[in-house]
Amino acid sequence: MKTHNPVEHRFFNMDCISGCKIHIENNSVDLIITDPPYGIEGDKLDKHYNRNEQHVIEGYVEIPSSEYPSFSVQWIKEAERVLKPGGSMYIISGYTNLVHILNALRETQLQEKNHLIWKYNFGVYTKKKYISSHYHILFYTKKGKSHTFNTFTRYADNEKTDKGRSLNYSDREDVWIINREYKPGQIKNKNQLPNQLLIKLIQYSSNEGDLVCDFFLGSFSTAKVAKGLNRRSIGFEISKNAFDYQIQEFENLKAGYLLEQLRTPPENTYINSGKPISEEVYNQILRLHVNQILGGMTKKQSILRISEKFGRSYKSTLRIVEESANKKSLKKFNGLHEMLFPEEVKS
Repeated sequence: MKTHNPVEHRFFNMDCISGCKIHIENNSVDLIITDPPYGIEGDKLDKHYNRNEQHVIEGYVEIPSSEYPSFSVQWIKEAERVLKPGGSMYIISGYTNLVHILNALRETQLQEKNHLIWKYNFGVYTKKKYISSHYHILFYTKKGKSHTFNTFTRYADNEKTDKGRSLNYSDREDVWIINREYKPGQIKNKNQLPNQLLIKLIQYSSNEGDLVCDFFLGSFSTAKVAKGLNRRSIGFEISKNAFDYQIQEFENLKAGYLLEQLRTPPENTYINSGKPISEEVYNQILRLHVNQILGGMTKKQSILRISEKFGRSYKSTLRIVEESANKKSLKKFNGLHEMLFPEEVKS
């Protein structure tokens, strides 16, 4: 068994199930991102994709379909054990053996957060059925502590598209369109995840210095991106050819090499969203809204300006204003209801 053991990164040329039991302590991993074997004769996929395997590293280790259910249970139990309370896990899977992975997850105490869809730019060509061009990404967390989710790490709450749509909202929707990375003429593994997909997962679900684990290292893509984002990494690869080649590729990368590529979002505008509101601020919002309406603003313009001034989202501010339609809730606000809704007073 070959081992690579610098302080920040540890990789083992062995299967992940026995390897975890030996090398990873309970509750020690912050984030798991892993792409388990296909279970569909992945070593022969070039026939389906009609691609030249000349530059693909030999030695891909497949899991027989008959063993996939028990195999999934075993490695996912280890994943649950090594995750910290509040740790997160992303499993990338095709649809063929998805049921076995989901069944294995149901045997754990891990909590489902999202079932994401990753749409990529080409699929297996078919004539008698629809073309499959997506993978499933299962996002689970371990109970016991609030999990890391850096909501505004990529886009601030006030950033918009040209059409006025929230960039943060769009980036966090559960269907992602990210193209695969073509590497013609380069040595590569049978299958590897694109950097942009891994960057996104690691940004949202970990912080610098956290330990990121990949049970099936393959091309070491997860570990390489983790190193590029100043995370620590650990993982397993059973193929000797892949391990020997990729460990050298990994060594040639500089820690933090991806940080300069990341965009820095501006400061959030709606910093008070979700926070309790005092009677004084509630009163100020309603009075300002009245004055702005009387000054000729539309309701939408008024709400937008108040949102920015008080650091609350548009929906939150709108809810405050619309609550004022309830006369009982405004007894303590000295005539504000009459100012906001004069038509009701007349009736």
